[in-house]
Amino acid sequence: MVNLTDRAFDGVLWAKRGPLLVLRDVQLLEAGRAPQRVDGEVVIERARVEFMQVLAGGGG
Repeated sequence: MVNLTDRAFDGVLWAKRGPLLVLRDVQLLEAGRAPQRVDGEVVIERARVEFMQVLAGGGG
């Protein structure tokens, strides 16, 4: 999960390209709204990231 000041993105960190993070299989999370599925890739500048959370997948 990548957290910015005003929203968060829950997805798979697919690549790190210089100052950019590329996420796939993403849901957009905003306060007061239901999670929204995002088509394609989301590219985020690392400088905008407040913090990241690594969530362990449930294997089973």
